[in-house]
Amino acid sequence: MPRPSSDVHAFEAHASDADLDELRARLAAARLPEAETTRRRWDQGVPLADLVDVVDYWRTGYDWRSFEARLEEIGQFRTTIDGLGIHFLHRRSTRPDATPLLMTHGWPGSIAEFVDVVAELADPEDAEAPAFHVVAPSLPGFGYSDKPATTGWGTEKIAAAWVELMGRLGYDRFAAYGGDWGGNITTVLGGRFPDHVLGIHSTFAEGPPGLTADGLTATERRWAGETRDFWHHRAAYAKQQATRPQTIGYSLVDSPVGLLAWILDKFAEWSDTEDSPFERISRDRVLDDVTLYWLTRTGASAARIYYESHNSLDPGLRVDVPAAITMYPRDIEKCPRPWAQQRYRQIVRWRAPEAGGHFPSLEVPGYFVDDLREGLAAVLAAGR
Repeated sequence: MPRPSSDVHAFEAHASDADLDELRARLAAARLPEAETTRRRWDQGVPLADLVDVVDYWRTGYDWRSFEARLEEIGQFRTTIDGLGIHFLHRRSTRPDATPLLMTHGWPGSIAEFVDVVAELADPEDAEAPAFHVVAPSLPGFGYSDKPATTGWGTEKIAAAWVELMGRLGYDRFAAYGGDWGGNITTVLGGRFPDHVLGIHSTFAEGPPGLTADGLTATERRWAGETRDFWHHRAAYAKQQATRPQTIGYSLVDSPVGLLAWILDKFAEWSDTEDSPFERISRDRVLDDVTLYWLTRTGASAARIYYESHNSLDPGLRVDVPAAITMYPRDIEKCPRPWAQQRYRQIVRWRAPEAGGHFPSLEVPGYFVDDLREGLAAVLAAGR
């Protein structure tokens, strides 16, 4: 394996006590609206009672230092690519047969989505399970990566930067996983960089535009209808961030309660739950994610990925490297396999599990790890 580049430097995340005290003070002084006027919870967004409960726990019970310690245990680094500082987690496996694996998050997620699964992916208890050298970068404008000062950092440029990043770590060829924006970027990686990408596993699949529903099964037609309904009726957040990220950004950077509500709404609506995201995801895991946004002041800069890349996936892009795709039942976009096959030309494994939503590594972590291993095993076997 080539030696890693000296341009990569160790990094330690450590918020000052003053920053944490200020956060608690802002939470204590929050001005809240009256309760929602609908009888059906969540119809108008995050219910007041739920928000008050989470805000109180965030102020009095949540432990950010524990999350910092988990990041440090995995291993954090930074490097500069095209003038932008990129932060990433990197856990090398102890197994000599391990495969390099790039994992890319989306919005409103972060590297917090992966901290509970990295160790099991790198050094599984089962000696027969595949092992991976795990690299999980923070997207530009997210977490401890730098905030772009100019336009241009869309998904195509990010994918190229990820190839450069993996090369600096000594991984000229690697597998890639992603969901949400990470799935989009993983698609670009597989399509644009087949000489570097061994294969992909994604919870996001998007066929080329204009495909007919003829020949779809009843389930596939339902998926298409649900996805269409989502974009027509429940995607105001995406329009806002794609057109006016600066405007919403003031609230996201200035108000921790505003930031929490903006993100918690998506954890609630996009998870496989009936009433609350905390049916599957702990308050600590949600607050790890939200607090990371807060301390790094990245509410506005993260929203700009929509401005840079919304509806930007090249209609003509085709992915010829082996692909494994998993469509979780409560995800916001579910692509019928016949449509996906028009873009992903070598699907070697397709799964539609019975549980899980947009945040599977947090909602169903055990299944997620097993599914990712099996999907990547199929991908690697096909590429031999």
